[in-house]
Amino acid sequence: MKLLMVVQRYGLEVAGGAERATRDYAEGLVARGHEVDVVTTCALSYVDWADYYSAGRSELNGVGVHRLPVDRPRDNQVFGPMSGRMGWSSPGRHHAADLQREWMRMQGPYVPAIVPWIRENAGGYDASIFFTYLYYTTWAGLPAARSVTPTVLFPTAHDEAPIYLQLFDLMFRMPPALAYLTEEEGDFVRQRFRIDPLSVVLGVGVDLAASAPRDDTAEFRLLHGLDDDPYVVFVGRVDPGKGSLELFDYFSAYKNRNPGPLKLVVVGDPVHPLPHHPDVVVTGFVSERTKHAAIAGSTALVQPSYFESFSIVLCEAWVQSRPALVQGRCDVLAGQCRRSGGGISYSGFAEFESGLDALLADPELCDRMGAAGRRYVESRYEWGSLLGRFETFLDQVIAA
Repeated sequence: MKLLMVVQRYGLEVAGGAERATRDYAEGLVARGHEVDVVTTCALSYVDWADYYSAGRSELNGVGVHRLPVDRPRDNQVFGPMSGRMGWSSPGRHHAADLQREWMRMQGPYVPAIVPWIRENAGGYDASIFFTYLYYTTWAGLPAARSVTPTVLFPTAHDEAPIYLQLFDLMFRMPPALAYLTEEEGDFVRQRFRIDPLSVVLGVGVDLAASAPRDDTAEFRLLHGLDDDPYVVFVGRVDPGKGSLELFDYFSAYKNRNPGPLKLVVVGDPVHPLPHHPDVVVTGFVSERTKHAAIAGSTALVQPSYFESFSIVLCEAWVQSRPALVQGRCDVLAGQCRRSGGGISYSGFAEFESGLDALLADPELCDRMGAAGRRYVESRYEWGSLLGRFETFLDQVIAA
């Protein structure tokens, strides 16, 4: 098959779950003999969408990448107040259509050239695959593609304020097929938009060979002064939207009530720096190998995010046979733990404390849950079988 993928950012330097999933799918399909191109922007950062990469066509790991310049980088001093006018406190609140369209343009990445590019080129592909419902590349690109090529949307959707804007109502009805990352995402989209098109639940593949050697975990402990202290690990962007500030507060309260050697290790880009705490170790951005070592040496992974359509780091913890303590108010995280038996979900501090107590008190429980998580990942997220299911789904979409 000859396939086109559309996404807001693309590149080795891009840190983002949907963007990483796009690249993994693209490279995986190329490895299976398909021809894959990506059309995207020149942006690196989602904060301002300023051009970073050169415009034009290039190739990355066998994938043809077409980059279009961002017409207007986001000015957050203007976008912030404008976004505040949307009344996020009232999901379902109606807004003037022109206000919603201007919000979309200001949110970005505003790249109007994507519409004529898709109209001119997408007809040469067997199918066009859009990743992430939220951004201009999908909102403007889907209407341009639907009349010239079969389309598939990976919404990467979850229950957040913007998805209740009416400008998404028509957009979600445009693609004849949707690919979901979890059962919960599919349930939410069907309920929110009252649609039930051809669909499949796939997820994101995981490298099952990424087990960290014992020497790596020892080196990680030595480098960050952890000695033999137990620790729980958070991996992700240090940002209020990812629950990292709430996790810091919960951990601080836990240590006040339960003095001892336990540490919290925070692995990720500090978009919003955490306050100082003697038992919180912040590593900043690390390599994939170091990340795996950090997870493997932990008592458990903590995933505090309220908004996830899929959690790749949760699966990465299970690859290392480590259990997880996850935000129970996120249906996706709670569902993944319930189906796998690999984690404990919590809602509020009291359940966070009791869940952490249970994991710290029973290493055998941790090992059993970690092993159950590993079996779950092996059964659902091995790249070969996952890409095979996607190929079958694409055949159905093209035939229809």
